[in-house]
Amino acid sequence: MTDTPRRASAVIIGAGIVGNSLVHHLALLGWRDLVLVDKGPMPNPGGSTGHASNFIFPIEYSKMMFELTGDSTAQYQELGVFTQSGGIEVARTPERMIELKRRCSQAKAWGIPAELVTPGEVNKLVPYLDESVILGGAHFPTVGVVDSLRAGTLMRESAQKSGALTVLAGTEVYDISVEGGQVRSVTTSQGEIETGNVVICCGVWSPRIARMAGARLALTPTVHQMISVGPIALFADTPGEISYPIVRDVDTNMYERQHGGDMEVGSYAHRPIIVAPDEIPSIEESVLSPTELPFTGEDFDPQLEQALELMPELLGDEKAGIRYAINGLISMTPDGYPLLGAMPEASGLWAAAASWIKEGPGCGRAVAELMSGQVPTVDVHEADAARFYPHQQTVEHVRGRAREGFNKMYGIVHPAEQWESGRPIRVSPVYERERALDAVFYETAGWERPHWYASNSGLLDRYAGRLMERSAEWESRWWSPVINAEHLAMRDAAALVDLSAFAVLEISGPAATDAVQTLSVAQMDVPVGRVVYTSWLDEKGGFRADLTVMRLATGRFRVVTGGATGMSDAAWIRRHLPEGAFLADLSSAWTTIGLWGPRARDVLAAVTDGDVSHEGFGFATCREIEAGGIVVLASRISYVGELGWELHVPIEQGARLWDTLWAAGQAFGLVPAGIGVYGTTGRLEKGYRAFGAELTPDYTLVEAGMTRPKVKAQSFIGKDAYLRQRSEPPCAVMCTLTVDSNESADGSLRYMLGGEPILSPAGERLVDAKGRPSYVTSAGSGPSVGAHLLMAYLPAAEAVEGNSLLVEYMGEQYPVTVARASATPLFDPENERIRS
Repeated sequence: MTDTPRRASAVIIGAGIVGNSLVHHLALLGWRDLVLVDKGPMPNPGGSTGHASNFIFPIEYSKMMFELTGDSTAQYQELGVFTQSGGIEVARTPERMIELKRRCSQAKAWGIPAELVTPGEVNKLVPYLDESVILGGAHFPTVGVVDSLRAGTLMRESAQKSGALTVLAGTEVYDISVEGGQVRSVTTSQGEIETGNVVICCGVWSPRIARMAGARLALTPTVHQMISVGPIALFADTPGEISYPIVRDVDTNMYERQHGGDMEVGSYAHRPIIVAPDEIPSIEESVLSPTELPFTGEDFDPQLEQALELMPELLGDEKAGIRYAINGLISMTPDGYPLLGAMPEASGLWAAAASWIKEGPGCGRAVAELMSGQVPTVDVHEADAARFYPHQQTVEHVRGRAREGFNKMYGIVHPAEQWESGRPIRVSPVYERERALDAVFYETAGWERPHWYASNSGLLDRYAGRLMERSAEWESRWWSPVINAEHLAMRDAAALVDLSAFAVLEISGPAATDAVQTLSVAQMDVPVGRVVYTSWLDEKGGFRADLTVMRLATGRFRVVTGGATGMSDAAWIRRHLPEGAFLADLSSAWTTIGLWGPRARDVLAAVTDGDVSHEGFGFATCREIEAGGIVVLASRISYVGELGWELHVPIEQGARLWDTLWAAGQAFGLVPAGIGVYGTTGRLEKGYRAFGAELTPDYTLVEAGMTRPKVKAQSFIGKDAYLRQRSEPPCAVMCTLTVDSNESADGSLRYMLGGEPILSPAGERLVDAKGRPSYVTSAGSGPSVGAHLLMAYLPAAEAVEGNSLLVEYMGEQYPVTVARASATPLFDPENERIRS
């Protein structure tokens, strides 16, 4: 038995593919005195890694998941455990064939080899598939399978050989001690280990282990059924583990893959089966392993019939039978992404959970880099372990989203598709007013936000001919021409926008100025009453956040940021707070209502005695005013390119403010407008960049066209990198493009939604000097400029105004023109309306 170290630089709990990868990368980064703990035996301790089907399809709509998968594949190849087999997604329906066109276009954006194939071509690649059942498919030749247990062993042994790692197999974790907000030790069945870092890599057990540290992880174990049928005569003489492409029968939510002499059939079509972490059997209680639960055949029978329909001769062979069948446990989170990085509940508590085989080593590398104070090779901000709000971490919410998401695993999911479970849970103080106006609600961070108002349908006649209506079902899904009508009404008069979903964070104390200066690129030591729009950077000069800050007093700054990133932004602030600075989350205490448009001043002046003239209330300033008998913190800024204010009030007074503005605004043409205007049409016409779309750690302020004339003297995170970036010409430039013709081959008008590849006039991919592809980061209508607008980073040589390029959408190419190769907006380029 290995002696238990008394101290460790980090204790990693869980020896699946992620834990093994993590210790490997930590060792490579110079960490020593690491301890890897698992209750099970090596090399297969009994987690999901041991029963995974181990295949990797590179195609993902998420750039993060695509890059994590690509990094993992490269690592498997370096270890010699990857076998390329190719893979095919087959379509049984016309709708799926259209979806496969979309996937092949996305593959082109990422540089993944892919092509549409006919039923006959599928049959040539997979001769045992009945081509009469399908309409066609998409072939991805770089698909392959891995030996994940061997990979984990090689990585773990590498760390051991370097002298960096002690492995404690057959060792149970009993407790994680946290004192003063800092991890102190781990108690195991072999004794206590003092440590300042604990990493939870336990897959389906992760929530249970997190509770030991007083933390929550938004993850639930979920059953994924799989059988192995054999012996298959056709496979008897094939070399190695696999000789035929893996088939995803996506319309039935199933896959079939050769595994030696057997055919594995897996399903995501059965009823969602949730298992509580505390109900997972022990090793001693398990027939196979704790994550290989007894098979419930009645759940799988319908899928077996569909598999037999697709591969009748092979799976229907009387000499073959089911030789292995399990209800295998996998990890699911509310948004389908892993949980990576520092957890907010305690310093030194880390997560590397909810990762599958295809992205496991990439996740291990990313967390190792984060633990080492580095910016991860892959941008994993969407997988931030701190991203979820408390309600999103509840068992009810996590299980509800897992049930809803399970059968969508291979589904045709629209990029704007909304979740249904767990709603409504966070509603603004004007929610009932909005319901009375027939608002169509989208959800963000649990908040119900109007995307448009059906009550505005009367505007359609007023703006007929300018609404860029969408006849194709796909683009018209989760969209309405009312959005564009609301946009035009705002441009003509004024609009009221509910912004209750903002995260409102306050930094205060004698060191508050130092805190915000360290975080912000912009100068924050400004007079009280100034509003500062600023970026926050990481150490490499990539974007970490994009937000506004109001200086309310000498030692008091209010940060207003997007609800989707609120928890991550709060965690980033906490990590960088100096002594004497304090953070308070006021998001549930304050509501924000936006008032914008050329008549916005008239509306506001009608309800306040305060001076709201341009001279009396300048742009980028804030102050308290009285309106409707309440005190309002008014901030004169705009995200839609119009004169107006964000109006902040205590949440219980939000309805009173709305009613006051609504009543006064009727004389000036005021309409309610949804987030479709605020987040898309108004933003794109002004060329405003959005965090997570245009502003990511992969790009810089220089490339985004957001540099300031001077760099402040005070230090801030990322300053050194930013200074270097300013001294060099950018190799990519953020551009606004207009679609010259939306007409498709069948004569219908099609509108890109985002993620599509930007191509040269010859149809070739555009890739900059750093290897980054050009693709649409944001897309939407520009009703005031009469064009469908796209935003994309282009190689510097292509970022020339007037340059003609192509965009590929649903397998067809459309002409586009570079309309702006800078931050200058298409609408009101001199910003006269905002500053009027």
